[in-house]
Amino acid sequence: MDSRTIVLTGVTRGFGREAVELLVRERPQDHYVVLARRGGERLAAELAEATGASGITGVDCDLASLSGTRRAVKEILRGLGSGQLPPLGGYLGNAGLTVTTTGQRTADGYEMTFGVNVLSHYLLVRELLPRFTGPGWIVLTSSDCHFGQFRHTLGATPPPRWATPARLAAPRAGGAREAGRAYATSKLGVIYLTHALARRLPDSVGVYSYNPALVAGTGFFRHAPGPVRRVLNGFFQLQRFLGRGMTPQQAGARLTGTILTGLTARTGAYLDRGRDVPSSPESYDEAREEELWREAARLVDAGRPTEQADILTE
Repeated sequence: MDSRTIVLTGVTRGFGREAVELLVRERPQDHYVVLARRGGERLAAELAEATGASGITGVDCDLASLSGTRRAVKEILRGLGSGQLPPLGGYLGNAGLTVTTTGQRTADGYEMTFGVNVLSHYLLVRELLPRFTGPGWIVLTSSDCHFGQFRHTLGATPPPRWATPARLAAPRAGGAREAGRAYATSKLGVIYLTHALARRLPDSVGVYSYNPALVAGTGFFRHAPGPVRRVLNGFFQLQRFLGRGMTPQQAGARLTGTILTGLTARTGAYLDRGRDVPSSPESYDEAREEELWREAARLVDAGRPTEQADILTE
């Protein structure tokens, strides 16, 4: 197969870093554009040294800033338009975060979790969409916490609570529990984006939401206070011991294997560690999917929230 450009987010550390190193080693002829918040060139150099591949470009991209995200996209589009980059064939949207309060804001004034986990990936994919060439793929990382069931979270994350995108994007009062709910809700939103995208992509480009399951030792809770971080990391380690979680190395290998050999499922599928399985019943709602696609466009183009949300209480 001819060389392709693969755009990657969320590969600075953890299983995302493991996955991209394996991907580069398996497909060294492709060119990888790594979007990192700071030091994109430094990260690209680290990956090149670790893999021995030269086709890696680093681009600074703050996903908590719409203008920063747009600048990164323009840099990619310039490379594609000039021929410096081969045709665009893949996008891995692995970046995501959880914070400890729903009052934290992005640079544009949106609630941080929804802004980064949903709006930034919407903007990146929308702007890159016209440049995709088949056969191509888009993988957006979701989570089984979107089910909102105890068997998936053991009570560690509250169930999602969907609302209008404007309400979800508005910062509001709420501590760690509501922040956890915002995270689960954002991962439900990722599946809605996946379904909306599947209706808009050409047949030669497939889109999938991917659940890596519980991954221990990834630094995912690095923004939490020390005591909270230790408890949550201990919880993840326990799940691994009980057979419900994986190491970053195991999760990275599973994701890479899925991308290289497992993207044969129908477009729009939910891949649980590579297996095509149904997502939650709530995640199949075309009206919500289309509303999110439409309202995400309004929110990212407006640049600031225009509606204040009421406090979402349990």
